[in-house]
Amino acid sequence: MFRCLLFYKPYGVLCQFTDNSDETAPRQTLKDYIPIPAVYPVGRLDRDSEGLLLLTDSGRLQHRLSHRKFAHPRTYLVQVERIPDESALDRLREGITIQDYRTRKAMVRRLLEEPDLPPRDPPIRYRKNVPTCWLEITLTEGRNRQVRRMTAAIGFPTLRLVRVAIGIQYGREHVRFHLDGLAPGEWREVTTAERKALEQLCR
Repeated sequence: MFRCLLFYKPYGVLCQFTDNSDETAPRQTLKDYIPIPAVYPVGRLDRDSEGLLLLTDSGRLQHRLSHRKFAHPRTYLVQVERIPDESALDRLREGITIQDYRTRKAMVRRLLEEPDLPPRDPPIRYRKNVPTCWLEITLTEGRNRQVRRMTAAIGFPTLRLVRVAIGIQYGREHVRFHLDGLAPGEWREVTTAERKALEQLCR
């Protein structure tokens, strides 16, 4: 019987259980929040990113959820510097070349209102003369720092990034994991219904 947890990773927490760096100041890791042995993150979130992280002790489940060939959708709320127009967002929607690869098509929309998220600690640097806006971006891949590189490539650097949902698809079924009910630093076990979906995925 595998275990699978949903965790709301706060800003500044390493997406691993040990800090192997040579920095003198200790950095927070998953161990500071999750007292469950032998579970490992499914994919990663950068230290300066926040939001939904799945953890499991099943290597098969980890592979099925994280490998890009399975194209599970991941949804992010992204605060960017300045206000991109639709032509800029179309570049993200159609795929954009970053370093040595081209991103897949993405679902991107500009939010008309600021999303209801817990405040970040510390808050982003406020610049009175530089407006910001929020985007909702859904990808079917998760390369290293991909969202940040995508928005930077079109000239709108990411200021804050929160992963709010991860979807899984098997056959005609679709299940969406989300942050509802979790505060930063909190975690929960998957529900019975969510477990059944994961079991179907691994068959």
